[in-house]
Amino acid sequence: MSDPTVTVLPGDADLEPAFDVRRDVFVDEQGVDEAIEIDGKDPDATHVLAEVDGVPVATARLRVIDDGVGKVERVAVRGPHRESGVGRQVMHRIEQLAIDDGLDRLELHSQTRVEGFYERLGYETVSDEFDEAGIPHVEMRKDL
Repeated sequence: MSDPTVTVLPGDADLEPAFDVRRDVFVDEQGVDEAIEIDGKDPDATHVLAEVDGVPVATARLRVIDDGVGKVERVAVRGPHRESGVGRQVMHRIEQLAIDDGLDRLELHSQTRVEGFYERLGYETVSDEFDEAGIPHVEMRKDL
């Protein structure tokens, strides 16, 4: 397997490859309603896509939600590529985008089962557990 290529999708890009990864992970694997998953906020976000040998394997999006604050959303890695480092590469690319955009802090809602992944990247849990789309989550933040 080749190393992943992580790219920022231009504003006019076809987002279907990112949506395919998100459908696989959130809708098919985790049972999230597609009406919740495809939430209408994609046009306001910057998207990152990771591919291995031309096949989309991971994605995430970044939205500016307040002055100096970005929210990382829809981080998804297809099952066979978990533990490969591609999720970390996607997050590093998102963080670099945020820094380049002059953001001071990132926030995200992490599924509790992957909270440790974000902790290892320097995110801090700042909430009690809550339900989002039927899945336990916590809010996490990282100062850039």
